[in-house]
Amino acid sequence: MKNTLIVFGSTTGNCEDYAHRIAKQLGVADVKNIADMTAADFDNYDNLILGTSTWGAGDVQDDWYSGIELLKKLDMSNRTVALFGCGESGSFPDTFCGGMSALYEAVAEQGAHLIGQVDASTYDYADSASVVDGKFVGLAIDIDEDDDKINDRIAQWTGQIASLL
Repeated sequence: MKNTLIVFGSTTGNCEDYAHRIAKQLGVADVKNIADMTAADFDNYDNLILGTSTWGAGDVQDDWYSGIELLKKLDMSNRTVALFGCGESGSFPDTFCGGMSALYEAVAEQGAHLIGQVDASTYDYADSASVVDGKFVGLAIDIDEDDDKINDRIAQWTGQIASLL
């Protein structure tokens, strides 16, 4: 596996927790909060795993607003990127995990090779900006699900992307 960095934005700690769970599954040592990063912090990494929680009407976590500006400064043409997002399908079924879409757009515009799309039909939600052609653009984590189901989704997803990193 090439050098991989996991970057999260988290307000309540959920997204940070999931970032560390993903890191453990993949054996990735570098997990950082986007709030603490500069563009130069991305220099030594070929692979990025980016995660955000969803706020408001499908928005990214607050620290990602400046983080997305950092991503737009990077050349992603030789990088592989996987995304994950947290949401609550019970409380916000119309914007479930919508924050992932902003990360997706930012890295896709920079030429990243995106991996890790997940079949959206395995979730119970009404709508999401993060669904393209029937798939979430990354791993959608529904914090309304029990921990065992979340851990199973993480394990399946990390198994899917591990050989691509």
